[in-house]
Amino acid sequence: MGKRILVVDDSAFQRTVIRDALEAEFEVVAEAENGAEAVAMFEEHAPDGISMDVVMPEMTGIEATAAIKDRSPETTIVMCTSVDQQEKMMEAVKAGADGYVTKPVDGERLVTELINQLG
Repeated sequence: MGKRILVVDDSAFQRTVIRDALEAEFEVVAEAENGAEAVAMFEEHAPDGISMDVVMPEMTGIEATAAIKDRSPETTIVMCTSVDQQEKMMEAVKAGADGYVTKPVDGERLVTELINQLG
């Protein structure tokens, strides 16, 4: 199969929606429900790309993005954020995010964004 993706969202429903959308194009190697788990899953599975929620408990998506990019600058991270979180998106870009899609997540848009960012 193609590129390996980690799905990160604190909502089990959103993870299912995202995983289902991505599985036609990518190999979803793991899911995480917060930023701390995302960093651990990243280290365990070494995915090519990550779909990352912004607002999560324990460690935000922005903090997790910074931690992952410190370890692996080449890993592609696409943020999933609400339209009203523009300030948080600027923080995410500073942390190393490669792209973003808005919630509710449109599966086709997320697939396209990941394909474009992964090259």
